[in-house]
Amino acid sequence: MTSQVRLLKRSKMFILLLIFCIVLSTPFAITTNTAQAAANLAAGKPVSASSYVDIYKAANVNDGDPSTYWESSSNAFPQWLRVDLGSVKSVNQLVLRLPSSWEQRTQTLSVLTSTDDINYTNSVASTGYSFDPSKGNTVTINFPNTDARYVKLNFTANSGWPAGQLSEFEVYGSDPALPQPPSGTYEAESAQLSGGAKVNTDHAGFSGAGFVDGYLVPGAKTQFTVNVSAAGSYKATLKYANAAGGSRTVSLYVNGTKIKQTTLANLPNWDTWSIKSEVVHLNAGSNTIAYKFDPTDTGNVNLDQLQIANAGTTTRSAFSPIEAESYDNQSGIQTEPSSEGGLDVGFIDHGDYVVYNNIDFGSGASTFEARVASETSGGNIEVRLDSLTGTLAGTCAVTGTGGWQNWTTKTCSINPVSGLHHVYLKFTGGSNMLNLNWFKFSNASSASTGASMPYDMYEAEDGVIGGGAAIVGPNRNIGDLAGEASGRRAVTLNSTGSYVQFTTKASTNTLVARFSIPDAPGGDGLNNTLNVYVNGKFAKAINLTSKYAWLYGEETSPVNSPGAGAPRHIYDEANIMFDNTIPAGSTIKLQKDPGNTTTYAIDFINLEQVSPMANPDPAKYVTPTGTTQQAVQHALDQVRMDQTGQLVGVYLPAGTYETGAKFQVFGKPVKVIGAGPWYTKFVAPSNLTNTDIGFAVNSSANGSTFANFAYFGNYTNRVDGPGKVFEFTNVANMTVDNVWVEHEVVMFWGQNADNNVIQNSRIRDIFADGINFTNGSTNNHVTNIEARSTGDDSFALFNAVDAGTSEDNRGNVFENLTSLLPWRAAGLAVYGGYDNTFRNIYIADTLVFSGATVSSLDFGIPFRGFGSSPQTVIQNISLVRTGGHFFGDQTFPALWLFSASKEFRGIRISDVNIEDPTYHGIMFQTNYNGSTPEHPITDTVLSNITISGVHKSGDAFDAKSGFGLWANGSVGDVTINNLKFLNMGQSTIPTKNDTSTFTIKVNP
Repeated sequence: MTSQVRLLKRSKMFILLLIFCIVLSTPFAITTNTAQAAANLAAGKPVSASSYVDIYKAANVNDGDPSTYWESSSNAFPQWLRVDLGSVKSVNQLVLRLPSSWEQRTQTLSVLTSTDDINYTNSVASTGYSFDPSKGNTVTINFPNTDARYVKLNFTANSGWPAGQLSEFEVYGSDPALPQPPSGTYEAESAQLSGGAKVNTDHAGFSGAGFVDGYLVPGAKTQFTVNVSAAGSYKATLKYANAAGGSRTVSLYVNGTKIKQTTLANLPNWDTWSIKSEVVHLNAGSNTIAYKFDPTDTGNVNLDQLQIANAGTTTRSAFSPIEAESYDNQSGIQTEPSSEGGLDVGFIDHGDYVVYNNIDFGSGASTFEARVASETSGGNIEVRLDSLTGTLAGTCAVTGTGGWQNWTTKTCSINPVSGLHHVYLKFTGGSNMLNLNWFKFSNASSASTGASMPYDMYEAEDGVIGGGAAIVGPNRNIGDLAGEASGRRAVTLNSTGSYVQFTTKASTNTLVARFSIPDAPGGDGLNNTLNVYVNGKFAKAINLTSKYAWLYGEETSPVNSPGAGAPRHIYDEANIMFDNTIPAGSTIKLQKDPGNTTTYAIDFINLEQVSPMANPDPAKYVTPTGTTQQAVQHALDQVRMDQTGQLVGVYLPAGTYETGAKFQVFGKPVKVIGAGPWYTKFVAPSNLTNTDIGFAVNSSANGSTFANFAYFGNYTNRVDGPGKVFEFTNVANMTVDNVWVEHEVVMFWGQNADNNVIQNSRIRDIFADGINFTNGSTNNHVTNIEARSTGDDSFALFNAVDAGTSEDNRGNVFENLTSLLPWRAAGLAVYGGYDNTFRNIYIADTLVFSGATVSSLDFGIPFRGFGSSPQTVIQNISLVRTGGHFFGDQTFPALWLFSASKEFRGIRISDVNIEDPTYHGIMFQTNYNGSTPEHPITDTVLSNITISGVHKSGDAFDAKSGFGLWANGSVGDVTINNLKFLNMGQSTIPTKNDTSTFTIKVNP
């Protein structure tokens, strides 16, 4: 729905209400427009909200464009909007704006401020503010100087629309932050001692006049008094020593509350000192931090000093599971290799628990998930915060899975919590042990990444398996059943009777399965079936083919000949529609029966409830007389030649439309509307391969719409040139909506294409790019699309100028996108241009390349690099299990910044979550022409970057792995604000920069 339509709708619905409010309402407060400070402190800072609708997201209030706006969910007050200033500022004025053309309305809101996003002060009480178009729809709110990092608006009413609305949110005041907390040392011998702790001065290795002996005296305590200027999260670093012979434990108390039992690693001898850091929450003013020997603590420990420093907020992993080996295990919990490729599994006895430190729940977690296996009786997993006896956030019931190899994923609700917490998981209510493989939390109020699709995803390894089925993986190997699977695990069904079974979360009448079956000896594919059971009864067989999978040989241009070399691209997808709706809570089983005569690997399934869409208006939409190429083209021509002005489009009823060529669309705008992608299916001839089908559209049809149908091609390898379903050149104002494309080369290719919308679509198993705009394409909107298994970049912008245009790519917005399993190239690729925005994007499991590429390489094509202003903005990106090796021995990171043949500048990347990269987190690289570097990396700023799970690869490229950041022959400089490394593996290097030609400036 466009902004114009929404505004017209508001005008019609609320004009009487507005007149009534204008006449009768009395303002709660009067504000005056005082002089603003020199700089808007909120400019470019992260903004979040309690909710949003459609494209009206929180980021719109911080984009400098007063015509874009945020809008909360309707009829759901209160709603909030929050800006993070990045550090504590002294603020005293807010300027709030709505689009200047909007009608007058009064919004009731309060202003809250905080230094830590946990404790908020009501700085301005709830007041009604009039947004008046005669005054520019601008409201200024002044208040006394207040120290704040977070400024939140709490909306409770709006006379013009039943939701909170704002187009710009500006914050003014002074820039200097509060004084930093003490960063010096608190010597242990100067602390308050009790319970038998004593000062010792006869030992070497301490930093002050002495240290405090522990000697395992129950109740012994060393208490420090710490003063901080502002409430918030701080890092407490303890320097300690212990004797050889095992780890020691000591209990940590903050302001009298036990936070956790912390483990101090084993050291060689008493002369060896080490440190242990914890994140603690301190109140403004005086705080106590105590290390105490409780009865459950073990071993002798010498405490030397405590240091306090700013910690910021440790970001919680919102997507990737926290694996068992990363737990802080307590109470005798064991970990040992499981049957799943060596992953550690926590064996939790009844009454025992595990701890995970420093999870940031933002403003409230909503769900908890854990992957478990148990025997028949099951039990409960309690989720407690801050201590074993702390807040009970939720309980997950674990029913017996019938054996230690039968894994299942449990999901439960978590009471709303906020801030930074230690999480304690305790197994209760059962009599047997529980195997805990991983757990994770999902935060409903966090900014989400990726597309919102109408189907549910079920990973095979999370299903119930039996009859000889086996889970394979994980690994990252090309051509391997696990290495090319989602999450790098799959289930094999190789023996008769083997199965994988799923329990439906919602009703469904469809099934999509990602699978692999062997290729034919000649490379042209095998056909087979796999049986599907619903609630234990045979439903139907799903037809599978390996015709469109299995390529071999040279990595940049593999072919369909098994003799050419090693395989890759070994998975494909298949789909069926059930005869009846299957209710939620049912079981769907894929089983190899005697009639299923090959071997199978199942990666995942999708389930979706669908129904056909009717003709929007039979008087205005022509229905073809059949499903042939000629029948559809005739209907298109009938609309084009209509002299009455009544016909606007073609409606394609449910059916299979065999097509062997491109449909010609010209002469006038036309709407091509199907009954839905499950019902209206265009298919290429099954007895041929590599048939060029789709729509050929020229500018005389600008403004056309293509919606609600599927295109299933017959491409079996990459052919550059043809194979593009939508190839838009020199066109504008087109809409592509709810389209499913599979087994093609490219879904969409746009050259000099302007003001087009591509949305709500799915791209699967293609041989090149999913969507690519180039050659002066401007102001296009790509949103809510999932691409799976693309043979080149899933989503790309390439600033070529080789097709008769001198314009740059600019003003394009790519948002709410998901890229899964690209088998060649990246999930997102940005090559040049300016004023382009890429946000809310989720990329996982790239096979050979980076998750996201930002590059100024021209590939030998006439091309422009990046413009300096407006900048290229990449925001809120998740890169999970990404990176790989390609071009021989080149290893690629999760995020690759590559300056090359053209200018590399004006790049702003923020809110990036990198998890479990194959080789490195971020790589900075510059291309050389001989011994001369081409263009440096300049004017590039990264903010709020979290990199977790970096590890050594252990493969042939191990020497090039294990770097959080890698300056690999790069030239220039980069600034990184708020960089965090979490869960770094052994022998990894957070930052590797072996060159004097590149500077990495890291700010807290």
